[in-house]
Amino acid sequence: MSTRELYAQDPGDPLWAVPAAGAARFSWEYGAGRDRLLALYQKGKDKQWDATLRIDWDLEVDPKDPLGTPDEAMSLYGTKYWDRMTEKDRGELRQHYAAWQFSQFLHGEQGAMVCAARIVESVPDLDAKFYSATQTMDEARHAEIYSRFLQEKIGMLYPINDNLQALLADTLKDSRWDMPYLGMQVLIEGLALAAFGMIRDTTDKPLPKQILAYVMQDEARHVAFGRMALRDYYKQLTDAELREREEFVIEGCYLMRDRLRGVEVLENYGIPSKEAAEFTERSEFLHLFRKLLFSRIVPCVKDIGLWGERLQRAYLDMGVFELGDANLDLLMTQDEEVAEKLDAERFAAEEAARTAEVADAIAQGEAAD
Repeated sequence: MSTRELYAQDPGDPLWAVPAAGAARFSWEYGAGRDRLLALYQKGKDKQWDATLRIDWDLEVDPKDPLGTPDEAMSLYGTKYWDRMTEKDRGELRQHYAAWQFSQFLHGEQGAMVCAARIVESVPDLDAKFYSATQTMDEARHAEIYSRFLQEKIGMLYPINDNLQALLADTLKDSRWDMPYLGMQVLIEGLALAAFGMIRDTTDKPLPKQILAYVMQDEARHVAFGRMALRDYYKQLTDAELREREEFVIEGCYLMRDRLRGVEVLENYGIPSKEAAEFTERSEFLHLFRKLLFSRIVPCVKDIGLWGERLQRAYLDMGVFELGDANLDLLMTQDEEVAEKLDAERFAAEEAARTAEVADAIAQGEAAD
């Protein structure tokens, strides 16, 4: 079945063509490379995994409550629309919200795959090309996972959000080789990590928890890659060039903040756009969610050397300025540890089940004798 039949809203043309700009760069220097980046490349190779085998796709998911979302987290909660809804209606609303959210994850991962491939093409250093090649495979795996989860477990998709699409277009159209790093590795990946983490740490559903934990283990490396490459490069730029990058970050952060309202879902229920926007803006849960979403972006932006006065003012306006002092390395380490702990728990449970099965078989054989 075509996924087009699963879209809650018309996604438009089946293909989106973004005009490419910039040069494809080859390096004939094969012997040199930055030790930190080559070590990250080795880690990227070592940590490759198969989504079909590592994730337990047999786990059941209730499409009407795929994430265990509490009523209070729904932007309609407490409104006249919510009061009119039956339990069946509220279950369908949860399904739509999860479909919208994971659809944006899916579209973002395809964007990350394209951006990583663009970095392979355009970045001048071979060590960065090597790592970006592993990231391209990672992002393909993530798109595969979210696509399967949406189609098989939730049964619904949403088109790409306008603001996410605009940021992807700006990132890909720019001819400067560092812009796919900045737009994707820092902004989109950083925001995705925070969104994944919030759901991973709050859901009581085992399959989405697995998916998010394993994807985040990869994404932690990707953000580290962007930090390494851009921190080195931005030390060489003039003040004017740095300000251009900061303007891009400011615009991108406002776009990403405004992307996260899920107004499309409410519009799909026939609620006028203006009223839907007011409901989402009044949501205390959304305000908390927005702030947490910048927990990975702000310290990364500061770390790579983009911390001019106008950028700081923008973060003060967004209410996220203090996040610049967050320990990004600690957050990334925790992301890896969560995935490793989940693996250990799953393998221990599977081993215990196998041991019990063998013991039962032995006991039955002895009884038969």
